[in-house]
Amino acid sequence: MDFDPTEDQRLLGDSVARLLASEYSFEQRKSLLGTPTGWSERLWSRYAELGLLGLPISEEHGGFGGGPVDVMLLMQAFGRHLVLEPYLATVVLGGTALRLAGTAAQQEEILPAIAEGSLKLAVAHGERQARYDLSDVRTTATRRGEGFVLEGAKSVVLHGDCADRLVVSARTAGREDEPEGISLFLVDAEAPGLARRGYALRDGTRAAELSLSGVELPREALLGPLDGGLPIVARVVEAGIAATAAEVIGAMETMQAMTLDYLKTRQQFGRPIGDNQALQHRAAEMLVALEQGRSMAMLATMSLEEEDAAERARAISMAKVGVGQAGRFVSQNAVQLHGGIGMTEEYAVGHFFRRVMVIEHLFGDTATHLDRLADQVS
Repeated sequence: MDFDPTEDQRLLGDSVARLLASEYSFEQRKSLLGTPTGWSERLWSRYAELGLLGLPISEEHGGFGGGPVDVMLLMQAFGRHLVLEPYLATVVLGGTALRLAGTAAQQEEILPAIAEGSLKLAVAHGERQARYDLSDVRTTATRRGEGFVLEGAKSVVLHGDCADRLVVSARTAGREDEPEGISLFLVDAEAPGLARRGYALRDGTRAAELSLSGVELPREALLGPLDGGLPIVARVVEAGIAATAAEVIGAMETMQAMTLDYLKTRQQFGRPIGDNQALQHRAAEMLVALEQGRSMAMLATMSLEEEDAAERARAISMAKVGVGQAGRFVSQNAVQLHGGIGMTEEYAVGHFFRRVMVIEHLFGDTATHLDRLADQVS
């Protein structure tokens, strides 16, 4: 896979960089956090105008027809500015589910609406008891005539409070923790029996708890094969891991630059604290960790096109561990080298730290993926 940006990617990257530089300063982001939605509808429309929302969507559905590298480059840019809009939930997670499993009619209806910015998606799979076990699903979908009735609850649905449609997993056969018997459904956010409670995560991004009580769905709401939804969920999660890994790289780049600038300008005993050799070593170690994490993020992006499911899962877990460890190291050192100011709400580095820590726990934390890798060699 070629990671050298094409001319189109460079032009798109320049447009995104200019937009975020003018619209996503730290103070502007803090203002967005104080709004009811926690993000900007106006900027969402700008993303649509630039083609960002259709980046991985095929041209026949109104998109750009880009691939994993395009998404990686964009998510790095978003990470540098701590972008709050529901791009991950709608385009990466929801869009991946539709591209992999949607019928021609479902794709024709939904994908162009995503690309033009008129429809937002969220993927509702996780449940309270499941932790990171993708096969642990208690929510049920019972047959009723030609359709289904959903009963259950979903937790930490990323941007589930603003989504227009939800991709909901439910058990249509088998026991609670069996890999087989899980199906996916497209559920309208205003469907009778669906209740949502939105809230902010520790980094300010939004999520929701869902309650499904007697939610009736037609047969056409089924997304993908009946009882065969788990492999699709796994691919969606893998796309999420690759995208957030790239986002962490962007966040680490900004923290590294902020820390170096602070070491050069902060005066103590009449000279910059960066003259201290021990702090220079810490800054160098941060750079090494950043570059190690960058390599692992590239591995995640490359692995998305691997056809062998076992090999793809192994590579994604390796990347998740590598980026998680690098992100934690760089974030902690960035805060420590800034001293007390690094922990204040008024200074940006602490906000980057929180975002990286939240990402570490999305889609399985570092310890979980280490366990999975260990199981493969034991």
